[in-house]
This record gives sequence, structure tokens and C-alpha cells, in this order.
Amino acid sequence: MTKRQQRERGLKRLQRVKTWQLVLILVLALFVMATFLRLNNIGMIQRREAVLSADKQGDEEVLRNRLYDLQRYAAAHMNADTGAIYLQESYNRASEAAKQAAESEVGSGGVNVYKKIEDEVCGPLARANGWRWPDARYIACQQTELAKYPAAQQGSGEVTLPNKELFRHYFVSPRWSSDFAGFSVIICLAILLLIILRLIGVAILRLLLRKHYKSA
Repeated sequence: MTKRQQRERGLKRLQRVKTWQLVLILVLALFVMATFLRLNNIGMIQRREAVLSADKQGDEEVLRNRLYDLQRYAAAHMNADTGAIYLQESYNRASEAAKQAAESEVGSGGVNVYKKIEDEVCGPLARANGWRWPDARYIACQQTELAKYPAAQQGSGEVTLPNKELFRHYFVSPRWSSDFAGFSVIICLAILLLIILRLIGVAILRLLLRKHYKSA
């Protein structure tokens, strides 16, 4: 068999599978891939909502379990980045505990300054305006009223609010994961590579055959 015949046979083999057929298979594979990626994202959203629900309930053990479940899921599935999750209710409870601890302290004059401010000024003002601790306006009211008293009567000082960053979580998913979504990505890339190689192969064989006929 001559080289020309080998090239013609190779070209015929490549032309048996049409490019449009491979493109159609690629489109179907992309649809499947997008479906699996979406399912991964939905799974993350469900677990994130479970975290926020546990945060509202106030059960610390349940909240820790939900956070761990979300972290483990995001780490094992692509397209499952959680974004910033802020545990607002947990922060509010910690802030309230800090406020109550400050209100329980008595200054040198035997006066509970924080409780006095809360009962007579800031508490009624907050309820009238719909403020909820630790609203910035609520804190500003306490600081303003506290400044009216001598330092000796203030106890240990202002309310120390918890660090907000301790109540903020963000979990990142891997770029590739060994699940249905990950394997579907590999299949799509393989089909795309096959299409490219086929186009290059056909072009090279046609070029070689054209040169052979010109030289014949």
C-alpha cells in the first residue's frame, strides 16, 4: 500500500464521524455537566440555609454540626462556594450577654450606671424607634449617656462587643472534584479535544494529499 493510499484511507476513517455529530454530543455533555454543577450548588444552598436556621434557633451544638456539614460538603464538591455567611443571631446573643454583664457592674458610688441608662433612657428610646441591640444607634445612645457620668461611677467602662469576624464564615469549593460534576467536566474536555484533533488531522491529511497530487 502506497503512502497516498494510506493517507486516503486515514482521511476516510476520520470522515466517517462527522464534526457536527461530535459537536452535538458535546452540547449534550455540556447540558449534563451544567445540570450536575447546578445540583452541587443547590446542595450547598440547602446546607447554608440549615446553618442560618440553626443560628436563629440558638442551639450551639446544632449550629456547629450544620457548619461542619456545610464545610465538608463545600470542600468535596465543585461549584459549591458558600459566599460570606454571617451568623447575625449568634452575634446578637453574644452582644446581649456582653451588655447584660456590663449592666450588672456597680461603680464606686454604688450605682449601676448601665442599668440606669438602659431603664431610663436608651431602653425606652430603642423600643420607641424599633432599635435592636447591638444597633449602632442603640450603642451611640449608651455611649452618649455614659459620658455624662464620672469615670468612677461607670464600673469597668463601655460594653465590649464581640469581634464580628468570629461570626463570619466562608467556605471555598475545589476547582475540580471527583463527583458527577467533575467527571462530566472531564468528558466535555475530552470531546472538545477530540473535535480539535479531528479537525487538525483532516486538515493535515488533505494538505499532504494535495501536495502529493501536485507532485505526481
